[in-house]
Amino acid sequence: MKSEIRDSTIAALSDRVRKRSYTKYLTGMRLVKLRGFRDVEIRFDFPVTALIGPNGAGKTTILGAAGLIYDSVPPRRFFAKSGAYDDSMRGWRIEYELVDRDRPGSPTSVGRTASYLKAKWNRDAVVREVVISGIGRTLPASERKDTYRFIRGDFTGVREVAFSQAVVDAVENILGKAAAGYLQVDADTQGKSSIYAVRSSTDEDQNYSEFHFGAGEASIIRIVSRVEEAPNDSLLLIEEIENGLHPVATRRLVEYLIDVARTKSCQVIFTTHSNDALAPLPTEAVWSTYRGRLTQGKLNVAALRTLTGQVEAQMAIFTEDDFAAMLADVTLRSYCQAKNYERAGIEIHSLGGASTARDHTQFHNASPIRKFCAVALLDGDKRTEDGYEPRQLSDPSAHDEMSSGSADIIYAPGEGHPETAVFEDIHDNLDSIGNLLGKLTIALQLDTPMQSRVRASIEERRRTNRDIHIIFGQIGEDLDFLAESLVQRAFLSTWANTFPDKVATIWDPCANLFTRKSSH
Repeated sequence: MKSEIRDSTIAALSDRVRKRSYTKYLTGMRLVKLRGFRDVEIRFDFPVTALIGPNGAGKTTILGAAGLIYDSVPPRRFFAKSGAYDDSMRGWRIEYELVDRDRPGSPTSVGRTASYLKAKWNRDAVVREVVISGIGRTLPASERKDTYRFIRGDFTGVREVAFSQAVVDAVENILGKAAAGYLQVDADTQGKSSIYAVRSSTDEDQNYSEFHFGAGEASIIRIVSRVEEAPNDSLLLIEEIENGLHPVATRRLVEYLIDVARTKSCQVIFTTHSNDALAPLPTEAVWSTYRGRLTQGKLNVAALRTLTGQVEAQMAIFTEDDFAAMLADVTLRSYCQAKNYERAGIEIHSLGGASTARDHTQFHNASPIRKFCAVALLDGDKRTEDGYEPRQLSDPSAHDEMSSGSADIIYAPGEGHPETAVFEDIHDNLDSIGNLLGKLTIALQLDTPMQSRVRASIEERRRTNRDIHIIFGQIGEDLDFLAESLVQRAFLSTWANTFPDKVATIWDPCANLFTRKSSH
């Protein structure tokens, strides 16, 4: 499911952050000392930021730290102290960089600090509206303490409030169902205690209260109504955004928040365990946290499980993008079959960028409790780029340390993008290698008479293509709209079977990490 947020919108929002074109904006934090974090930094390079990580890794700590510098957030909301049992709080310190143009003569970037010295927080707090949506928003109404007065057969609210059209439209878009009948029912004139209800305009039998809502339904209404009520330039903090939601609704909620960042200049930070919540975001909007470390870059939840040792694996391969991940999968199968190595147990994950793949690989391998090694597969242009030189590592399960040495960085074919190398090798050898065109045509799941059309498409796209990353999609369009992934895999499998020496060049530097198949 492709995001409905345009690339131009993403680019414009990123550019606005770079230019600091906000009245209020938290641009970054340095956690000098805070719970399990020591001297780590996080930047908010996009106005909607996702925090991912395993349970207990510190996602909520970062969320709370982001709100702590603003006067509307009481420190105890995230960092309560329980007497002598919380002496570890002494010395906690967070340094902030933010935009606050409401103060006369305020510079573009302002520094602030929050610290816990002896018995209380000391903070140079800034004025800003902060809206916090905690886990409690997904509790069923029957389990909430504030709904006891509604549990009576003769209950009638003192006031019924219909939601604005903006709330109705957003809820309908996210949930994919009509929302015009939703109401907020207040039990008192101050609106301190309320629940939601649905009133049908045509059938009283269809009226029902929040006691019969799904947890996700109530959560969406609660988040959206509070967001729409919040003033421009607010900070929105949301814990476990996907709680109670269908994956499609989760994605649509994040898309809604991106639109809110555009229209209301709001900043959003949320925690999640869901890949669907990450899908609409650019890579710089995602931060992963584990073992006291913060790393920027889109990292799917399965990759994070591998990094944190929550899966059993023989080794892990981290790549720059999805095409490189497919290249790794296809070529590994060919290489392992030729060398009699085990392919099962090798995890492959795309991490969204060379530096992200390198950094996660090196951090994983440096862990004293790792159970297997990781290798970064990077594009060929990184061979000569500073900072991407391979390091030698050892397999933690190996008995012979001398024989287990291996490179932690290996390279895809070619001197640039692997798409170029694979495509050019196929194109340049269509006539010199027997039946190469026929094998590619079969791999494309086409009949033999289609060979001439396959050749014509390859020649045409080689002349006209301006972006190598989309060339396989273009060839798919030429061939009666074959799926891009099918075309990519067909080229890769044909390339791997035709050029085994080039496949070996990729994987030989880390061959000592592979396990041989049993001879029995």
